[in-house]
Amino acid sequence: MARGKAKDGDGNWKKFIWNSEKKELLGRTGGSWFKILLFYVIFYGCLAGIFIGTIQVMLLTVSEFEPKYQDRVAPPGLTQVPQVQKTEISFTAADPKSYDPYVKNLEKFLKDYSADQQTESIIFQDCGEIPADYKERGPYSESQGQKKVCRFKREWLENCSGINDPTFGYRDGKPCILVKLNRIIGFKPKARWKQWVCFSRNVLCLPLANGSLPEEVMAKYNPYLIPVHCTAKREEDADKIGTVDYYGMGGYPGFALQYYPYYGKLLQPRYLQPLVAVQFTNLTYDMEVRVECKAYGQNIQYSDKDRFQGRFDIKFDIKSS
Repeated sequence: MARGKAKDGDGNWKKFIWNSEKKELLGRTGGSWFKILLFYVIFYGCLAGIFIGTIQVMLLTVSEFEPKYQDRVAPPGLTQVPQVQKTEISFTAADPKSYDPYVKNLEKFLKDYSADQQTESIIFQDCGEIPADYKERGPYSESQGQKKVCRFKREWLENCSGINDPTFGYRDGKPCILVKLNRIIGFKPKARWKQWVCFSRNVLCLPLANGSLPEEVMAKYNPYLIPVHCTAKREEDADKIGTVDYYGMGGYPGFALQYYPYYGKLLQPRYLQPLVAVQFTNLTYDMEVRVECKAYGQNIQYSDKDRFQGRFDIKFDIKSS
């Protein structure tokens, strides 16, 4: 009896999968399967059409040259060259192999800043020898073609240009690093202006130093400059850094405003961001020295969550042997 029921059950399953009498597959005839498949093809086709249509409409409102919304874009990061792992530069001055990777990194980065790479007048233009105001170049569109970019002379980096010293100071234990502000389309860094105090109306006014700027920065103040300054990260390293030399446009230790705003890779594919070279000429040997570099601007803030936002720190470890 049980065996008979089992056979009936097996037959029911087989009959459900394929009913030869009614010509049904899984309970549906061929016409029924065709109708339901046609329904789902049309249904999902309509959904796909609606999705593609909304994307196309959205793309019509978005420019490929300028981000539509930048209200939540964080201030640019400040980074250094050579780019190193764990932000540590460690070498032995007497061993060229130990600092060769840093030298190659610097040379590779500065290749585009060489004079022979900036000869095309249709792309590059001279923007002066000293910091000046922003260089507006029209709308963010291709209506005027590609935008020109300001030349940046490698010679301005002096001892850190690699022209006279191909080792960028590493051979003498006086390492150079290049500081740059990351690119953000349309971003205009705002310089911190000096405050002025007047004793009475129409009488001589005297500049009042901005207390938020280091004294060394105020000594070479320029209203069209985003200054860069490097100090000891830790108090115990303050006497281990020694003399720090800065090289940049016109001898100013900062980023000149005429290199901004940046129009993006499509409109300025050969853009050269301004650089500041920092050379540490008297670092203490055989000790780890941590240095922090900052860019100072009204709209450049610092964040504890992002240690590269407007600043960075780097560790030096120069071995005597």
